[in-house]
Amino acid sequence: MTSSAPAPVLLVIAHGSRDPRHAATVAALCARVRSLRAGTRVEAAFLDFNAPRVGQVLDRLTAEGSHEVIALPLLLTRAFHAKADIPAVLREATARHPGLRVRQAEVLGPAPLLTRALERRLYEAGLRPGDRRSTGVVLASAGSTDPEAIAVIAEIAREWRHTGWCAVRPAFASAAFPGGFPRTEDAVRALRAEGARRVAVAPYVIAPGRLPDRIAHGAREAGADVLAEVLGPAPELARLLLRRYDEARARELTALTA
Repeated sequence: MTSSAPAPVLLVIAHGSRDPRHAATVAALCARVRSLRAGTRVEAAFLDFNAPRVGQVLDRLTAEGSHEVIALPLLLTRAFHAKADIPAVLREATARHPGLRVRQAEVLGPAPLLTRALERRLYEAGLRPGDRRSTGVVLASAGSTDPEAIAVIAEIAREWRHTGWCAVRPAFASAAFPGGFPRTEDAVRALRAEGARRVAVAPYVIAPGRLPDRIAHGAREAGADVLAEVLGPAPELARLLLRRYDEARARELTALTA
């Protein structure tokens, strides 16, 4: 790779959803990334439900002459999709196109920029900076059975607690993930019972859909004082995508010069 070579295509890989808000959010996030890095081509693809699929985009890029791609999982934790699904579909594409070079970037989380995006959404939902010490926060994710993902979310909650909140409690959208965290509504009630004057729910989710809707329903059912929106196309998230892209490029450059 030389300095005059075109930058690799940034391929953002989302899971996909039957909910049309999901694809619209991915498109808005990619548009924000393009606005931050005009010289980088940004494409979006989906594993399921939505078009275009990952293989279709890689076929098209190859036909157009783009042979350097950085595939970035639009995921907050390194669970099954990042470990199995995405590598499998990338291997299939490179087997079809021997000249195609695809490097998989790291997932988005954990990262301080994600915490800043969570706080942005809380303040946009009506929480005031002065409310911090009297507010317990439920960090509500969609859910996972992956021990690594569960441990990461627990650590994010512990670290975020030390920035001035009276408490931060991790939660899942539903009880369908054994060995994980309580449901959103149960975490809200627990914080209230422990004496939190105010309870806020911060969805640790990128795009709307069935499980984020379940988080919102649980927050309202349990009487949370503040319910933030999903992370969506937050500027912090767009910057984080570019950071992961740059990190993947730097690793490749290091490998080539070693």
